[in-house]
Amino acid sequence: MSETTVGSDVFTTARRWIAVDRDAATRAELESLLRDQPAAVERLFAGRISFGTAGLRAALGPGPTRMNRVVVAQTTAGLARWLQQNVGFGNVVVGFDARHYSETFAQDAAAELAAAGFGAELLVGPTPTPVLAHAVLDRNAIAGIMITASHNPPADNGYKLYLSDGIQLVAPADAEIAAAINQVATEHAAVATAALQHLDVDGVEGDERERRLEPLRSSTVTELLGDELDSGSVTQLDDEPQRNHVEAAVGALLTDQRDVRVLYTAMHGVGGAHLIECFASAGFLPPEVVPEQFEPDPDFPTADFPNPEEPGALDLAYARAAAADPAPDLIIANDPDADRLAVAVPDGRGAWNRLTGDQVGFLFLDHVFRHRGDAKAPLVASSIVSSRFVDRIAEAYGAQSVRTLTGFKWVARPMVDQPDADYLMGYEEALGYCIGDRVRDKDGISAALVMAEIAAGLKAAGKNLRVRLDELAAEFGLYATSQVTVSFVGMTDREQADLKQRAATMTPGGVGGIEVVDVEHLTEGRHLPPTAGVAIDLADGSRVVIRPSGTEPKMKAYLEVIEDATADVSAARERASERMERLADGVRDLLTGSD
Repeated sequence: MSETTVGSDVFTTARRWIAVDRDAATRAELESLLRDQPAAVERLFAGRISFGTAGLRAALGPGPTRMNRVVVAQTTAGLARWLQQNVGFGNVVVGFDARHYSETFAQDAAAELAAAGFGAELLVGPTPTPVLAHAVLDRNAIAGIMITASHNPPADNGYKLYLSDGIQLVAPADAEIAAAINQVATEHAAVATAALQHLDVDGVEGDERERRLEPLRSSTVTELLGDELDSGSVTQLDDEPQRNHVEAAVGALLTDQRDVRVLYTAMHGVGGAHLIECFASAGFLPPEVVPEQFEPDPDFPTADFPNPEEPGALDLAYARAAAADPAPDLIIANDPDADRLAVAVPDGRGAWNRLTGDQVGFLFLDHVFRHRGDAKAPLVASSIVSSRFVDRIAEAYGAQSVRTLTGFKWVARPMVDQPDADYLMGYEEALGYCIGDRVRDKDGISAALVMAEIAAGLKAAGKNLRVRLDELAAEFGLYATSQVTVSFVGMTDREQADLKQRAATMTPGGVGGIEVVDVEHLTEGRHLPPTAGVAIDLADGSRVVIRPSGTEPKMKAYLEVIEDATADVSAARERASERMERLADGVRDLLTGSD
């Protein structure tokens, strides 16, 4: 199929992209698509990857809708322009994980910052996201960039942005930076068009074309950055940021309990070596590791979707734990950029089960309240889709419980919004935990240390994590949570829009046979800043929160039922399971329009 079957505007734009793309692989990929798959080219150039409060995240590939060197350069140039106008000049810390192109993207970002007059501090080697988040504060940086796609599939990469407070950005900065990026991209296209005309490459192919285009590829974006070109610098930091984060992680510990056997998997990510160093510095026994998943590998060969929440993701860890002698007391897992923590425990019948994100949160909450009871103004934070157990236990300890929108850009924000409070911890059910206030983001490394400490303390008392969860249920009530999801995959754009509209505006009279007593349309911002979704409270104390996923193509419903477990925890769990099944069926009916 001829490349001329691509629309003339798209063809011109694609050829211009090829001319300025610094990467030979994506240039060749786009050339091939122009020849053989013009419809794919149309899709690649149908808009631009959106920059939001979570930064960028997309599949690798050519064009403005994918992650590539052109997009990273334009994004960083737009960020540099926004910083100049709103913050001024200073140092920006840049980190990267071990995914395909991560180091290249980080080096490109650092170079663009230096060209704009900033001091770029590039962390050495692939590193966990919490190390970068901590380094922003530790280095007194005006911003931090982390090149990572977290637990996304292997084909993806991303660009995460922190501002000087060490927290990911929120509105309106995201929209302002997005506008600056779009402005740079428009100017970039104009400069490239003029340069191509000057270089007279039409009809020139092969090595001669490449020779003429090389100066354009190395300078197009930096020409847009003003009078400060080349006045900045790129500094390659040594291991100081990692050492300082080790100190911060160990500083999150609250007791001297260390006798525990841990089995650990890094999920082919960058947390392994760092976690081992932290365990050694804290005085724990070295964790046994899952060797097949310990070293960073951007192809994630044993995990198609390297998220410890996914079914099957921990199977290798379970098998190794079952064969170990002596057996570990618990399994811990980080996601690939080590900002999340999963925990699995033996079920007493020879098998292992992963605790829910909420159950892990319960254990952390219990631990920090029992050992930080002397705090003058204790505060804990959690997202609205996390269990209401946090409110119950905070009330019992006389602490403030702050409920936020989803994402640690909100969960960590009380650290700066309420500086006089003692921020004990923050969590969200998607395996994100922040213990203390030394890192203003979720940190799977320090959380792993504290979880090991919790398990060690319970072991010394002849208990384990499951026993403690039962004790908490008996004392505060059994809070059971679950999820229902509806994937957008296979849906038309209209079907997706209809589902989102239904979820945002529904006012059901009942769910699963239980009367609805209150509906909060989250777009109205009754208690929190407006966001997509709905919160539904039922007469029996159950709750459902429905919202579109921020990182995956799906609608998610978060379900919670509460049972009195004072007399019999096992019976309460059975009752909760039956109620949860009915509630889940009712939610599915709501989401599919069957109710």
